[in-house]
Amino acid sequence: MDQTVPILLVPGLASSARIYAPVIPALWRFGPVMVVNHIRDDSMAAIARRVLSEAPPRFALAGHSMGGYIAFEIMRQAPERVVKLALINTQARPDTPEATAGRRGLMERARRGELRAAREEMFPELVHPSRRDDAGIRRLVDEQGEDVGVEGYLRQQTAIIARVDSRPTLATIKCPTLVLTGDQDNTIPNAFSKEMAEGIAGARLVILDRCGHLPQPEQPEATARALVEWLQTQVVSGARTA
Repeated sequence: MDQTVPILLVPGLASSARIYAPVIPALWRFGPVMVVNHIRDDSMAAIARRVLSEAPPRFALAGHSMGGYIAFEIMRQAPERVVKLALINTQARPDTPEATAGRRGLMERARRGELRAAREEMFPELVHPSRRDDAGIRRLVDEQGEDVGVEGYLRQQTAIIARVDSRPTLATIKCPTLVLTGDQDNTIPNAFSKEMAEGIAGARLVILDRCGHLPQPEQPEATARALVEWLQTQVVSGARTA
């Protein structure tokens, strides 16, 4: 390794640093790793501004699910600071009216103290069918929800609802980009990952087998391998080399 680069990892909705724990050991060899705190603001613009204020001057950026929405906003605000980009089980599209209605319902349940029950109900849709009885991943989802808390969750959902359509800016992304998804992601269909990969010049699309919306704990070795290959991509005078 000729040069290290700081790595910023952005978790998803109701998700904390725990989501990246299975892959961090493979990543830290390439540079210092920072997991972003994204529960303090209620708009994508404000979250991105805070991330940028706390981040190193230049960095590799990986965002999972909601973290991808934040990554797109960071790319709009300071593209020159992002050396490499990884978009994990996310999408460039804005919320549909149906999705927004569903989020508002969940927000109301959270205010009534039913957030844990809602997480338990949604768990089967988060993972590959073969992992619906995985107690370890279920516990991880619950612990992350406790990390974020109700107020953090409400701020996150507010930001997600108001996010902009990132599809028009896909073509402006010039850094080496990995688009990673699972073959059975029922939360964000991998068709949206294919759409992003097609819209970003030179992007590499990786679809993991037997994987749902949580690739880090579902397929940790394959996810780490894809991220390591992404970090090994070199940028030479604006060109990409492996």
